Amino acid sequence: MKNQAYRMAMLFDFYGDMLTDRQKEFYDLYYNEDLSLAEIAENYGITRQGVRDVIVRAEAVLTELEDKTGIIKRFHKMQEQFDAIQKAVDQIRAVNEERRYYDNGIEAGCDTIQSILDQLKQE
Repeated sequence: MKNQAYRMAMLFDFYGDMLTDRQKEFYDLYYNEDLSLAEIAENYGITRQGVRDVIVRAEAVLTELEDKTGIIKRFHKMQEQFDAIQKAVDQIRAVNEERRYYDNGIEAGCDTIQSILDQLKQE
């Protein structure tokens, strides 16, 4: 269940602006605020099935967008690559610090890579 909730949250974060206002509202209440279909229906004066239909349509839109664009999949791949770069920088620094003759050029290169990596992570 946690995996499904995480997936739905990611879909909403990346593609939520593509939904109608009503779809956004119901989706947010259901997945992020953890309201039941009955609670949402009561608050909006519609049937539980009506709420479910809106949420199912929203899920379909978000899933279709991810299937077509693969942005979330690429995002996760980039995060893995960032982690690998970070690990490599940390290893290079560790080796440089262990060397008998510390090399400032290696440290400067690591600083440059780290700076670029930090910028990429913020984008």
